[in-house]
Amino acid sequence: MKYIDKVYGELEINEPVILEIINSPTMQRLKDIDQAGNPAPFYPCIPYTRFEHSVGVYLLLRKYGAPLEEQIAGLIHDASHSAFSHCVDYALEGSSQGKQDHQDNIFDEYIKKSEIPAILKKYDLDLDYILNDINFPLKENNLPDICADRIDYSLRTAISFYEIDNADYFLDNLTATNGQWVFKDFTDAKKYAELFRKLNHDYYSGFYAAVMLQTVGDYLKYSLQKDYISHTDLYTTDKIVLEKIAPHLKKDEHLQILFDRMNNKIKAKNDPQDFDRQVFCKSRIIDPLCFAEGQIKRVSDIEPSWLDVIKKESKVTEYFLKFDK
Repeated sequence: MKYIDKVYGELEINEPVILEIINSPTMQRLKDIDQAGNPAPFYPCIPYTRFEHSVGVYLLLRKYGAPLEEQIAGLIHDASHSAFSHCVDYALEGSSQGKQDHQDNIFDEYIKKSEIPAILKKYDLDLDYILNDINFPLKENNLPDICADRIDYSLRTAISFYEIDNADYFLDNLTATNGQWVFKDFTDAKKYAELFRKLNHDYYSGFYAAVMLQTVGDYLKYSLQKDYISHTDLYTTDKIVLEKIAPHLKKDEHLQILFDRMNNKIKAKNDPQDFDRQVFCKSRIIDPLCFAEGQIKRVSDIEPSWLDVIKKESKVTEYFLKFDK
């Protein structure tokens, strides 16, 4: 199968198990789930999907020689995302805004109920092994380390939101060594760390991200309360959910207000003294490894002031949204 990707270019995908997983209903559903949630009303961008990101993580791991099991783990890692991605964390009771971890919390159960286990069994691959992130340090690890997931979504976001023209510079100066992502030198690592910091500040935890996440969350939450949609509907697609709610817009004035907010037709401002919604956003920062003086060091080892950046940017960001209506 020929696959054209905005980060990695044109490639052939021929591994039978990978092709079966990609073509499975579980993965195909992700083609209609926006990675960010609903960014178009708030940012000049070319939105991308959870499917593009998921295949991207697989392609990145393949490019740098990760084992097949790790490639598969990367490919399926976002399969449990609901419609509108992390916006669901702002809609469901008990979900954490600051962690945005609903998808992670249901992942194993979701995969086990899908067709993925049967595909893996067909190729004599161990599902439990693939579901255990401990086995795959390139695919996933804790902040402030980088991993295939963060590398792909950051480079994909940077291209989609016009921060960089392409990812070649970063990919050409990145290596995978003994289960670690390591840049060839400090300059490359620091440049990537600064790019990630900008993406976090402007998009992942910025003001408009807070507005987007909360307003879509409010729209979904209210629709659930009114039985316009069910919890099951959340695990279809963005389009299906919107289409199911749409008939109620004309007869429900409050729903229309929520819809206008999530489409940025009703503006919001940040006002701690007078607000309608207190919103918490997950904040991300990285401290990449690089080769320096014959050793592997972190950016903060070479530039200690980066530790202050990590401390500041690791804190959950807080906003106080006041809507015009």
